[in-house]
Amino acid sequence: MTLNNSTRMLLASAVMAIATTPAFALDGNDLLRKLSAAANLQPGNLEVAGIDVTGSTVTLKGLSIGDGDPAKRVTVGDVALQGVVEETDGSYTIEKAVFPDINLTEDKTVITASDMYLSGIVVPAEAGGTSLDSMFFYEKAHAGPMKIAVEGRDVASINEVLATMERTEDNSGLSFDAKVDGFSADLSIVDDPKSREAIDSLGIQTLKGTMTMKGSWEAEPGTVDLEEYAIDLDKVGRLNLAASLSGYTPAFIKSMQETTRAMEASTNKEAAQQAQMLALFGLLQQLNFNSAELSFTDAGITKRGLSYAGKQQGVNGDQMAMMLKGMVPLVVAQWNIPTLQNSLSSALNSFLDNPKSFTVTAAPPAPVPLPMILGAAQAAPNTLPDVLGVTVSANQ
Repeated sequence: MTLNNSTRMLLASAVMAIATTPAFALDGNDLLRKLSAAANLQPGNLEVAGIDVTGSTVTLKGLSIGDGDPAKRVTVGDVALQGVVEETDGSYTIEKAVFPDINLTEDKTVITASDMYLSGIVVPAEAGGTSLDSMFFYEKAHAGPMKIAVEGRDVASINEVLATMERTEDNSGLSFDAKVDGFSADLSIVDDPKSREAIDSLGIQTLKGTMTMKGSWEAEPGTVDLEEYAIDLDKVGRLNLAASLSGYTPAFIKSMQETTRAMEASTNKEAAQQAQMLALFGLLQQLNFNSAELSFTDAGITKRGLSYAGKQQGVNGDQMAMMLKGMVPLVVAQWNIPTLQNSLSSALNSFLDNPKSFTVTAAPPAPVPLPMILGAAQAAPNTLPDVLGVTVSANQ
């Protein structure tokens, strides 16, 4: 091999090394500062024992969270931020943030959780702006399995928690969904005799089920559509809330954060709280109530509940249902809601006769400012059904 060829080989190797090496090392302190700002935390709320940067991995060693009181500070441990890239605008993207497993023991209780991470993270260069680009974002959050054990006996567990977010193609909003899968709680450990009797009568020695959430957010009008927020329990039923609000814009969020920070920074907490309440009331004027629906689909709990309640009165479940049907009109009449009185009584009677589903819907003809709802609730609660356009139905 000639000297010329050797020189060429050395130059080629040097070029390859330069090409595969980041142009500059990641600044872990800058990343931590921007993470804190994106999470609307005060300086010092997030603290680390050290920061290790190895290639594109930034490890926050001994990460802890608190508000200044050492006794209340929570130690998270070492958090590994993998696939970190600093973008040209100063923002950061992170492929995955991996959190340490939890294994806490207090007295006879042990709490464990594993496989906790966030992925597809975007940390803005400047938080607190009025666009999606100035907000913290992640594509997926995962945790589980999780478990609580008392004296070596599992009393509650969750197989998996999974939440995802996705931005719209034009970056005008996002959609989100979440699921808590394999939820289980052992109620057989309850010692109180009265509670024990109720649990046995209702047949819910073990609660099992899932929780789901799904919705979307349009940033400019600030419209939050919560399509589903449901808990579905075996042998009990499914309770679901759907709702829509508008006015929850990035500017509104920024104002809320600034108000909160101002109160935390104030040395006169009482005066700060009063000022914050006034500021919050002013902010609430920007929010509008669009609609809501609360529904329950029965899976057997109503009949068992009637039987248990009837037993306390010395009657059977059917007789208890008849007693309630006679009481309902009297109770509803006291609420002074004439436009809703008949339909509410009718729906409750239908549900007691044949428990399938029960739904309360609020659909005003036009969006209602939140302060108007709060004012009606304080001054004349009986007018709320008319203000919100409330209707009630059963078994539909």
